[in-house]
Parts: sequence; structure tokens; C-alpha cells
Amino acid sequence: MDYPKPASFRTLDDFRAHLAASNIPIGLAELPPAGESALAKPLNGIGNRWAVLPMEGWDCGRDGTPSEFTRRRWLRFASSGAKLIYGTEAAAVMHSGRSNTRQLLVADHTAGALKQLNDEMRRTHRERFGTDSDLKIGLQLTHSGRFSHPDDDRVLASKTAYAHPLLDKKFHNDASNVVTDDEVADIIAHFIRAAELAQDAGFDFVDVKLAHGYLGHEFLTAYDRPGPFGGSFENRTRFFREIAEGIAKRCPGLELSSRVSIFDIRPFVKGPDGVGVPMDWDPARPYPYAFGGTGDGLTMDPDLKDTVALVGIMRSLGVKMICATIGSPYYCVHIQRPAFYPVSDGYLPPHDPLRSVWLHIEAVRRLRELCPGLLVVGSGYTALQEYLPHAAEYAVANGLTDFVGFGRMALSYPDFCADVLAGRPLRRACICRTFGDCTNAPRAGLISGCYPLDECYKKRPEAKTLAELKKAAKNKQ
Repeated sequence: MDYPKPASFRTLDDFRAHLAASNIPIGLAELPPAGESALAKPLNGIGNRWAVLPMEGWDCGRDGTPSEFTRRRWLRFASSGAKLIYGTEAAAVMHSGRSNTRQLLVADHTAGALKQLNDEMRRTHRERFGTDSDLKIGLQLTHSGRFSHPDDDRVLASKTAYAHPLLDKKFHNDASNVVTDDEVADIIAHFIRAAELAQDAGFDFVDVKLAHGYLGHEFLTAYDRPGPFGGSFENRTRFFREIAEGIAKRCPGLELSSRVSIFDIRPFVKGPDGVGVPMDWDPARPYPYAFGGTGDGLTMDPDLKDTVALVGIMRSLGVKMICATIGSPYYCVHIQRPAFYPVSDGYLPPHDPLRSVWLHIEAVRRLRELCPGLLVVGSGYTALQEYLPHAAEYAVANGLTDFVGFGRMALSYPDFCADVLAGRPLRRACICRTFGDCTNAPRAGLISGCYPLDECYKKRPEAKTLAELKKAAKNKQ
């Protein structure tokens, strides 16, 4: 089904009417004058409520060193007006955990470049906005686990927490991909060392990624794994606890955060009509592998029992802020990254993408309700397009989230939040329309970027290659 896109609604009232008719309860506020919005209010020393989300880059050197493309992106984030650069980028803590051959790597040989980039970001922000004293910059630390491609973007070199009956089938894994306890100990040591390097580079905090089906997230449902990292809740959270405890010991003063999939669902695959459908599961058996979900593997646990318990552990270890997400871009992309256009290896959304935006907002609202005092960065807003500022203002003003994060929008329209905060009209030609080429290009082995809207990428030879690949794929349908 071709769902109506936000740009097709001429007024805020028209869009409100569509949401009401579709039973999608996303709140939309009128935008106050510049300087008077909830989005402009500082919180905990952070100058406003906008955050740039950490995205996975595909444009570093083969050795993981930031390139000029990486530098350009980071400096655009720094001049965006957001006062929280949450994690800057998904950075691998070791070569074997890189999602692609061009992913940023945190290692001794990249430490100098990371420090230089961090310094440049602060200077860029200071030059545009007068101060960086209320700017907070983090670095996301991750191991891609099941989705690792360290040596060849066409060859999956999975490292999994356990043998998963559905994901192993979907991604052609088996028990040989499961990491040993000794390997886990080595991975934990790399996270801690990466945090040391991040602190030396001047980052305010590190984010330990427990989301999207990556290794840290997968350990949370390692019921079937024997030994100290599987089975009980204590064991399934040991991976994070040992990382957090190690960082606290080795990096005094470095703040710790985490990107968390509040809830997960069963893997989806493309159905006969191109629409996503969940993989088959015996309905007589509760589905145990959707962290934060229910027994059917398709909905959020309204009490978020496991997620709340995890947050309790995090808070006891000094975590004061998390960046919220849901699902995974690899096996249930329609909820994790709401979009009106499927990515090249994806499927058509099984429901209105705006309903998935609401699922993000509702998950954050419920988690904050169950964990009062926890600071949360919300995500999933980009598909709202022109109406993103109205939903962001409503969410912050009404206590549904503390910060509103944006990812893809930062690639096509890096000045988005600066324009909103200044009360300037949005530049419609820059608004992300969720075409998906920031994903399609990397999946085809090309550097990451916004090919439809960013002139830098429009003019590159990769843009022509991408267009030819898309045309060939369409002709095969």
C-alpha cells in the first residue's frame, strides 16, 4: 500500500486530521516564537533538547581512520545547532567487529585523528554559536556481532552471542559463529580500551551500544547460551556490566551512556507481494528472543520488565542517560527506521510508517514513566518530515522525552534544528524524504551519504553507479 506522505498535507491541521483518521496518536504542537520553545530549554548543562544520533559510516579508510568525508559529516553535525552530539558515530572497538570495511575504528592508530576531529567540532560549534560550554559530544562504541563484515563487504563474518533459530536461518549462521567465553573477555577488553582512547581524545562520554541486534544487544536474550554470559538475567547482562565496571575503573570522570533497543520483535522477511511479514514461529511457544517484547514477538511488553531491570543495572553503574530505539535495521527495519521507501534489501512497510514513528514515541514515554529521573534521547522522528518540529516540540513540552534525536535528517539537512530554533522556515528542498539511499549506497559498497539531496554526493561518480544499480534492480522486478 502506498501510504500518504507528510509532504502531501498542506497544513498542520490537515496532517493532524490524517493522524486522527488513521488512529496514530502523535501529538503536534504549534511552534512558539524563537527562544520560547521547550526545545530551546537547557537540561543538565546541555544547551537545548536537540540531539544528532550516532549513525554508522561507510567512508573511513580501510584501516578505520576518519576520512575527509567523515570530517565533513562531523563538522556539519557540530554546526547543526544541536547541543547533544550523541555518540557522533558508531565506532567499532576492534577490527573483527566492524560492520563494513570502511567503518570507523577506535584504536591506537586512529586516536590522534579522533582527537583532532573532536577539537575541530568544538571549534566549529563555538565559531557559529558563540560557545561550546553547553555542547556535549560522545562516541558510540560497538561490536557489530552477527552483522560484521571486517574484510569484505560481501562476506559476512558473524560473531554471535548464541545460536538463534530465526536469525541463523535468515543470515545463514550456525553454531560455529558463536563467540567463546575467552573471545567475549577479549571483546570486553577492547570496549574498555576504546573508552580510554575516547577519553584521551576529549569526548565527554561514551555510548555502549545495546541495540539493533548487534553483539551487546544479542547477549540480552542469550537464554540458550551456557556459562557466565547466558541463561539467567544476571548472566545475560554480564557483558554490559563488565564493560561498564571496567570503564569506571580505567576512565574516571568519563560519562557513560547506552543506546538501547527498548523493545524488539521477531525478524521480518519480504512476503510474496513485497510487503514485510514476520518469520514463522510456533504460536504454541512464547517467543523468548525479543528483548522488551511480548510472547508473540510482535508487540512491546507494556510493563517493559526486562528493559526496566536493565536500566536499573545501568543506573547503579552510573548511567544517567540512554538513547532509545526499537527493533533492528537488519531484520525489522520498518519499525526501527520508519520510511516511505524500502531499502534495497528490505521490504514494503506492513503498516503506515507514521505508526512506527508513534511506536518509538510511545516506547520512550512508557520507559520514562517506569524509570523516573532517567534522561532519554528519543529517535524515529525523521519520517515526519515537515512536521518533525511540531512533534518534537509536543514531545518535549509534554514530558514524553528529554531530547529529540535525528539521524538521516542530519545528512540531508544539517541546519535543521538551527533553523527550527531560530524560527526560520524550513528549507523543503533539504528535508529527508526517507528515500533510503544513505543505506542503499553502503549496501552496494559505496561511501555513505545523502545522494538525492546533498550536492556533495549528487556530483560524485558513485551517484551514477547507485542510479544504475537501482534501475537494474527495478528492471528485475
